[in-house]
Amino acid sequence: MRRDGAPVPYHRGMATERITPRFLLALQTAQALHAAQRRKGTDIPYLTHLMNVASLVLQFGGDEDQAIAGLLHDAAEDQGGRPTLEKVRLAFGDRVAAIVDGCTDAWTEPKPPWRARKEAYVASLAKKPAEVLLVSAADKLDNARAINADLRVHGDALWDRFSGGKQSLWYYDALARVYLERGVGPLATVLDAAVAEMHALAGEK
Repeated sequence: MRRDGAPVPYHRGMATERITPRFLLALQTAQALHAAQRRKGTDIPYLTHLMNVASLVLQFGGDEDQAIAGLLHDAAEDQGGRPTLEKVRLAFGDRVAAIVDGCTDAWTEPKPPWRARKEAYVASLAKKPAEVLLVSAADKLDNARAINADLRVHGDALWDRFSGGKQSLWYYDALARVYLERGVGPLATVLDAAVAEMHALAGEK
């Protein structure tokens, strides 16, 4: 259910392009870059998140470039910054690199303080192109679903995994609102429902 009580739509992808060997190369690249990473607080390979994001992008109407960007959306942020982004550009083109750039919320190490970084990212969504917003929203939906699954098991102890702790509720609220306002479509509605569920599981209205 959405927050207003209406049913959440199931959306079949509208993309008509076939998946080519470029996608398989991107999957191999993602595995090579993120092989040592795990999802926060788990032994689950991080690659599962990247595959989920690419799948959601295609399900909600994205094309192959956007799905490739879904696989590589954390490549620059987590694995080498702008030099890695340039490798993505050389391998997959300017459009994929631009989407990865648009999904990146920090370019420096150490990263800026969590709240300031997230506020800046939310603000930046007002000007990002639609093709970036789709990939970004797919990323946040998969993360929200993972949080909800773990809240059912671990309760409030889950928030200890995150730099922002329970402020993550604020962050996902802000994200869902912007995606809805920007007209991302059914994906934004599904994310909004997941955020409402997150609040309920966390004991927050």
